Amino acid sequence: MSAVIKLENIHKVYDSGELKVHALRGVSLEVERGGFVAIMGTSGSGKSTMMNILGCLDRPTKGHYLLDGVDVSNFSKDQRADIRNKKLGFVFQVYNLLRRTSAVENVELPLIYADVPADERHRRSLKALSIVGLAHKADSQPNQLSGGQQQRVAIARALVNEPALLLADEPTGNLDSRTSIEVMGVFQKLNDDGITIVLVTHEPDIAQYARRVVVVKDGEIILDQPVRKRRDAGVELAATPHAVKLEEVLQ
Repeated sequence: MSAVIKLENIHKVYDSGELKVHALRGVSLEVERGGFVAIMGTSGSGKSTMMNILGCLDRPTKGHYLLDGVDVSNFSKDQRADIRNKKLGFVFQVYNLLRRTSAVENVELPLIYADVPADERHRRSLKALSIVGLAHKADSQPNQLSGGQQQRVAIARALVNEPALLLADEPTGNLDSRTSIEVMGVFQKLNDDGITIVLVTHEPDIAQYARRVVVVKDGEIILDQPVRKRRDAGVELAATPHAVKLEEVLQ
């Protein structure tokens, strides 16, 4: 399988006057097509900076980022905006749905920016809503939907351009436990259908839905392993000579 993501020795330094903040320190990472990776780390670990680079919202100070085989490391702001619309789908903690606008119209937004004709926009948006189980809510406005349903609309919007990569940043942060399970079940089904997903979360019980966990600390990857699901103890790393619980790594 080809790699959708290939980070090669990525550094990110923020220059704040006399102070230089090294957010990422030589990060290398590959995610194959169809992968499902959870990126974890405490506040200030560098995981959000990594997500911004993966999402072409920022550029690395040094190193190379190949997205679906294209080196986007030095792309201009306009080039990054173009590739975001063509190659990436985003799901955030805040749903970012337009009020007084139906679910299907919210899903259509990326297609409007891509100049897709109206009939085709509507067809593809209904299909995306169907994938997340909300075709019957196509005409509902956000205030008529539950939090979980609003997040599923946001997921449909992220899918409508058929992106090479779906990025989710704390997608269950505003949801209760039961609704979080529902939404993560949607992500899991999407991945089972072949969609490549990278998810940022600080919750081990959310990370258990991924196939692989990457832990970031002080701008470096300190752990990168498949996960094993354990009903009685949350997430545990796949069997190794020194298998440890994920909660312990994050301390």
